[in-house]
Amino acid sequence: MDFTKFDIAAVIPAYRVERDIQSVLNGLPPFIKYIIVIDDASPDASADVITAAAQKDTRITLIKHTQNQGVGGAMISGFGKALELGAQIIVKLDGDGQMDPDQIPALITPLIQGKADYVKGNRFRDFQSLQKMPFIRRVGNLGLSFLSKAATGYWNIFDPTNGFLAIRAEILAQLPLNKIDRRYYFETSMLANLYLLGALVMDISIPARYGTETSQLSIRRTLFEFPSKLLATFFRRILLRYYIYDFSMMSLYLLVGIPLLLFGGMFGSVKWIQYASQNIAAPTGTVMLPTLSVILGIQILLSAIEIDMNSTPGSAISYPLEK
Repeated sequence: MDFTKFDIAAVIPAYRVERDIQSVLNGLPPFIKYIIVIDDASPDASADVITAAAQKDTRITLIKHTQNQGVGGAMISGFGKALELGAQIIVKLDGDGQMDPDQIPALITPLIQGKADYVKGNRFRDFQSLQKMPFIRRVGNLGLSFLSKAATGYWNIFDPTNGFLAIRAEILAQLPLNKIDRRYYFETSMLANLYLLGALVMDISIPARYGTETSQLSIRRTLFEFPSKLLATFFRRILLRYYIYDFSMMSLYLLVGIPLLLFGGMFGSVKWIQYASQNIAAPTGTVMLPTLSVILGIQILLSAIEIDMNSTPGSAISYPLEK
């Protein structure tokens, strides 16, 4: 495929990457028409390296932040510039060299063909590179992946924190960028908003490269910030998808299943404590009522989960790009 016929932009957030950013810029393929680098108030010499590179490569545009806004804030600035320049496809990769630019064709081909609206890399399908992934990252990503599936509604995707991604410009233009998370929840926040558009997200197996770079994502931030954000994302999705934008059997199942489960659990606990404290056996009816409520509630909620899993967008809303 001749990628030079399309207007493709690469957006690169840069923070503490003075050692790696030059090699990343040099490695970008020639069919990339626009290279947008965002210096997110980096305290090192990243901006100087990028400025020097821009003097040799006219494709490079440098955006400087006076205050650090996080990867999400940097990407929002880069997205806005890419749309302003008229890019048809926007690719995001980091400035630390973990993402192989040679894999860009694999990301953008489904977008050009109209088979997907948003494509992201998946490091977990390549077992050789997976073995090179630091153990703590591997465990953390596995846990986050499942929680992100439930929160965003994209049960078919994996490796949600992988920042190697590409998106069609017309889909990006529909996203409420002011609601995208400014920090490390950026990738999951993107998925949550794409789901509400009905955009088709595709996973592509792309191995990561690990060198001497240091991850900016701390364990503390992941453990204490992500769970609350994932929970908020989940409830927002359920409310909008099944009660504001639509009302279906899934909506009814939740309205019936959750009260049944809560009633059975609470009523059963209260009665168990009451009769246990008196050291007498509870009547059969008192035992059966909460038991049946819990069982029925679980069955209904399992049906709701099945409906939700089958509701993942299955067709792209964008069309193939014309050459």
